[in-house]
Parts: sequence; C-alpha cells; structure tokens
Amino acid sequence: MTTYPIKFEPILQEKIWGGTKLKSLLNKKSTSDSIGESWEISGVEGHISVVNNGAYKGSSITDLIKEHKQDFVGSKNYSQFGNEFPLLIKYLDANTDLSVQVHPDDEMAKAEHNSFGKTEMWYIMDREEDATIINGFKNEKVTTNSLRAITKENVDQILNKQKVNKGDAFFIPAGKVHAIGAGVLAAEIQQTSDITYRVYDWDRVDTSGKGRELHLEQSIKAVKRDEAAANPSTENSSCSNSKVLASCPYFTSTVMDLKQPTSVDYSSKDSFVIYMCVEGSFEIKINGSIEKVSKGETVLIPANATQVFLDTQAAKVIEVYVG
Repeated sequence: MTTYPIKFEPILQEKIWGGTKLKSLLNKKSTSDSIGESWEISGVEGHISVVNNGAYKGSSITDLIKEHKQDFVGSKNYSQFGNEFPLLIKYLDANTDLSVQVHPDDEMAKAEHNSFGKTEMWYIMDREEDATIINGFKNEKVTTNSLRAITKENVDQILNKQKVNKGDAFFIPAGKVHAIGAGVLAAEIQQTSDITYRVYDWDRVDTSGKGRELHLEQSIKAVKRDEAAANPSTENSSCSNSKVLASCPYFTSTVMDLKQPTSVDYSSKDSFVIYMCVEGSFEIKINGSIEKVSKGETVLIPANATQVFLDTQAAKVIEVYVG
C-alpha cells in the first residue's frame, strides 16, 4: 500500500452534556453548541471513518483493511480482528457531567450485543478549576446494589470522586463505574464499542421533559469490583522522551513529550500506530510524505511503516497501538 500519514474526517457527536470546546480549542467544524465527542478514527457500524487526505482520500477505514490487510493493521491484528478496526479514538468535551456509567466486558458484550466490550482510557488535555471525575466505588464497604439508590445527595458517599489536572491519565477497564465531570477536555482511547450502561444521570431531562434511560440491571451485572489494572511496566516506550500511560490486551498508549525533531523506529512493531496531538503541533514525515498535525488532530500510520520522523520544537502526542 501507499504508506503515508493518514487523516480521517472527524465524526462529530452532539450530546446533552456537550459544549463548544471542540470547536474553539480543537478547531472542529460545527454550528452546534453541544458537541460532546469528535470520533477521530472509528470502525463502529454506522459511524465508519473516511480518509480526508492523500492517495486514499474518500476511502473508508474498512476499505483500507479489506484491501491492504496486514500492511495496514499488522499481521496479528488482521488475524484477530479481520476487517474490523479494533479501536475507537475520540476527543471529548464535558460541558456538564456525563452520566455515571459502566461498560460490559468482551464476554457480556458478545452475549448481549454481539459486540466487543469497552475498556478505555482518558488523557486530560485541559480542565476547569475543581473539575472532577468519578473513578470506581468510594470504598470496599459499598455494595453494587447501592447503585440502585444513587441521588445527588449521596453520590459522593457511594462513588469515588477525584479532582483532575492537565496531563493526568486514567485507565478505565470494562466493569468499572465511572463518569467524566463538567469542565474536562479529554482524549479517549477505547475498544471499538458504543455500549454504555447508565447508572445515574443527575436527574436531568431533555427538551421534551424526559429523562434518559437508565440500565440498572445490566449495570449491576457488568460491574466488577476487582477491575483489571493496566500494566505500564511491561512495555518499552518508542523513544526516550516518552512514557507508557497504559498497556493492556486491547491497546498500549504512551505520551511523547517532544521538544526537538525526533525519529521513531517502528520496524519491529506489528501494528498500525495512531498519533493524537494534545498540545502544540508537528510535521510527520514518512517515505517522503509530509503531513502537518495540529492540536486536536489525529493521524494513523500504517503497520508497514518502518521509520517515522517528527519535526517539532514543542508538541505532546499520545501514541497508540495494539499488540
């Protein structure tokens, strides 16, 4: 295949909790003032990403996998996932609190939805003062049945609320109760899945006066008290000025803090690589192809690329791959 830095057309999602930061800070094009998510790379049915640059402009990500197979995604990924792309890559703007929610693991998602499960991670790009997330239960004394009785008055006694700062990263395995709070701008990496079970939605209603559906029984079934942790110590960073944020069976992510032009060797990596620019900008050069990547943009490097050159004086980049 023609190997170059591939960009896709963002798929913007209006949300009841969305705002304007994806437009004002990340330059996403929309007339809506409630854009909650920008799906940067997606293989989710009904929301398939389409290339917007270079030789494959107009092709879908599914077209590229079918045509180029392991050259595009890597041998192991193609063997495991076939023509399905294994990750969903997003930017997210929480203007108000997201619902308290939980996602099913692979086994439950396959049985009930014929889908992948949803393990994910967040990187906090920016946050307003005192912004928080919900990250699991408050303590071991809280039972899963407590999820049936959450109110605004007792949510802090049931769930673990913590402040966040720019540059924080959080690994959210399937089965962990969680929520992103108001004022958070985040990059999100997750399995290809759009399955969310709502536990509690802050008593809010839509324009017709109706609350959104909750999924309490499915949530309680999906919850795991011994959520698996990511293990960053088992992976080596791709270059000296990066550190691993999370490594799990579904993805590995690192943050690259680039302060000078940097060359990265991918000759031994059997996977596509995704770059999310979370600060600054850079030019990426592969086999003579050059693409500028600005804050809020995302680029995919096909698996058959061996050497990538990043030309910058200041950029922070989330690097993501599988396997």
